[in-house]
Amino acid sequence: MNTRRIFLAAAFLLPFSALAQSWPAKPVTFIVPFPAGGGTDAFARPLAAQLTKQLGRQVVIDNRGGAGGTLGAGIAAKAAPDGYTFFIGGAHHAIAPSIYPKLDYDIQRDFTPIALVATPPQVIVVNPQKVPATDLKSFVEYVKKNPGKLNYGSAGNGTSHHLAGELFKMQTRTFITHIPYRGAGPALQDLIAGQVDMMFDGLGSSAPHLKGGRIKALAVASATRAPGFPDLPTAAEAGVPGYEVSTWYGMWAPKGTPPEVVDRMAAEVQKALASPELKAAWNNSGSDIPQLTQAKFGAMVDAEIKRWADVVKAAGVKLE
Repeated sequence: MNTRRIFLAAAFLLPFSALAQSWPAKPVTFIVPFPAGGGTDAFARPLAAQLTKQLGRQVVIDNRGGAGGTLGAGIAAKAAPDGYTFFIGGAHHAIAPSIYPKLDYDIQRDFTPIALVATPPQVIVVNPQKVPATDLKSFVEYVKKNPGKLNYGSAGNGTSHHLAGELFKMQTRTFITHIPYRGAGPALQDLIAGQVDMMFDGLGSSAPHLKGGRIKALAVASATRAPGFPDLPTAAEAGVPGYEVSTWYGMWAPKGTPPEVVDRMAAEVQKALASPELKAAWNNSGSDIPQLTQAKFGAMVDAEIKRWADVVKAAGVKLE
């Protein structure tokens, strides 16, 4: 009887062992819940390119923007848990439960955490043709003298861009009109074109435009200066002490994805992050290389959901 049970258990596990050895047998898809050109996309694409080299199979980006990143998250949550679809999200998805009353997914229940991918700081950026300020201190003075004259674009309601703006207004006692977009990419294009005045953006998506001189950075919202941008002061150094808003991006698999595939992908992501190519790319985007285990990433997401719930309540942010 015991022998039969052992045989049945081995037979049950055999397909998963074979899957672990043969995976991936076809292209892998990363669902990115924002349009191209945003912060999530800025880190997902280099990661996908590096993993394509490592896995020997194409890793494809599928941009599904809308509703502050929650539309794409819902699509990913319902994807077949066969090891060929993964979700690249971020801080926005820890904020969303406190902003959107009726989500069709649960980031804790419907996904399995894979890895923390990047941790760039938020950056305060302006269109220099629209905003007559050379530094953060003069910017705050201008906004106080002209309440409501300026506006800021965000990646959408409930995103870290949105919350960063509301916290800035609360801490500096200023008023700037919020204009939500379908992602940071479209918002940045309008910032460059002068359709909006400023943004509280993740440094990853703003970095190429800063280096190209198309927009101007006033400060990073972090405790220390960002990698790759040593001349850009922190908000505290620039005259707004205590203003710190970090963003982060991570990877999940739909709940039910075979654990062997989850473990393999987690290991491959860590290998990719250690590569010279991604180290250079992350430095150019102002991000450190995360040093976090798979289990600790899951615990971090749980803590972030609670932290942002407290921030949303304190800031009095409402869904527009």
